[in-house]
Amino acid sequence: MKKKWSLLLLTFVIVLGTALAGCGNSDDAADTKVLNVWAMGDEAKQLPTLAKDFEKDTGIKVKIQAIPWANAHDKLLTAVASKSGPDVIQMGTTWMPEFVAADALEDLSSYVEKYPELDPKNFYDGSIKTTQFNDKTYAIPWYADTRVLFYRTDVLKKAGYDHAPKTWDELSEVAQKLAKRGDNMYGINIDGKEQSLGFMFGRQNDSPLFDDANKPVFNKKPFVDAVSYLNSFFQNGSAPKDDLGLDVSQTFGGDAMIPMFISGPWMVKSVKDTVQDIDGKWATAVLPAKDNNLSSLGGANLTIFKHSKNKGDAGKFLQYMSKPETQLKWMKLTNSLPTGKEAWNDPTLKDDQFYKVFGEQMNNAEPMPLIPEFEEIAQSYLKNFEQIYRGGADVQDQMNTFNDEVKTILKQ
Repeated sequence: MKKKWSLLLLTFVIVLGTALAGCGNSDDAADTKVLNVWAMGDEAKQLPTLAKDFEKDTGIKVKIQAIPWANAHDKLLTAVASKSGPDVIQMGTTWMPEFVAADALEDLSSYVEKYPELDPKNFYDGSIKTTQFNDKTYAIPWYADTRVLFYRTDVLKKAGYDHAPKTWDELSEVAQKLAKRGDNMYGINIDGKEQSLGFMFGRQNDSPLFDDANKPVFNKKPFVDAVSYLNSFFQNGSAPKDDLGLDVSQTFGGDAMIPMFISGPWMVKSVKDTVQDIDGKWATAVLPAKDNNLSSLGGANLTIFKHSKNKGDAGKFLQYMSKPETQLKWMKLTNSLPTGKEAWNDPTLKDDQFYKVFGEQMNNAEPMPLIPEFEEIAQSYLKNFEQIYRGGADVQDQMNTFNDEVKTILKQ
């Protein structure tokens, strides 16, 4: 009988010990901090690599959810409506006004005091403009995206030009001369699907896009003339009207069917990796100027979700992502441009003949209009511009139509 009770007692102790151990494991798991981060596009694939050092230094586990850009906007709206979502969100710069207005993002003003890395003075002015609304800071610039001119130095030299075009007139002259090299030859690619291009050239021609009363002025002379200028490349044959269905290795390589194009930093790696025998035959340059040479400034910011229950750790993550050394690691992983000024002092950027041009251009770059309706306005512009360069519509008439459409979008 004593033996039986001893066995029962032993069994009870083992079971109790196992249960307590299980509870101990559960407590450990509960104590393990998890930071939920939503990232979009290709960034989501590389972010776990960058987050490892943060996890190692802080003991905070980072869980990254990859969201396609096409679905991201709707998913964010759902999170706002339900007040449940991630701790940290990658936010497209043009989306900032909409989600600030929806009271979905944390005011980071107090975080800036705690973490000097988040100080707006550390970043390019154009990038900071996408994070501040009503004298409050709602995000930190993560990576930047601006546009510069890519060109074949050897092809331009044969045509009598030993430097990149510096003015609108020079760009037009060079493009027309290069287009006369023979059949199926062009001077430049003007991407009819690039929504920022028209607004960028409008600003270069001193168009404010919107007047002091926030009324659109797309039917006024500065913007109309800029659209006419872009259209001229299609009409004189120096730019192809249709997508040729060819990649950069085919258009920019060899005899250079298209020896000039305007694009972003990702194309540096693309040219290096895919275009054969290109070394020493190409370069990047800041955009040609009219009244100025303003480029567009896009990219993405990092924000803290207003309803996050883990804001302290989220602030630490933003601090880590803002460090110059982290931004440089990110550039190496993704070819995304740093937003922090100090990172641009690193030799990998400062001494690189291609990337340093982007740093120079970022001093003359502005974000697209920071209004919630901008995406809809941009799509309206593309539709109207296609009517001009492909359909032959009168520029002034079509810009009158576009301006009216913008007023309707803005409910003016």
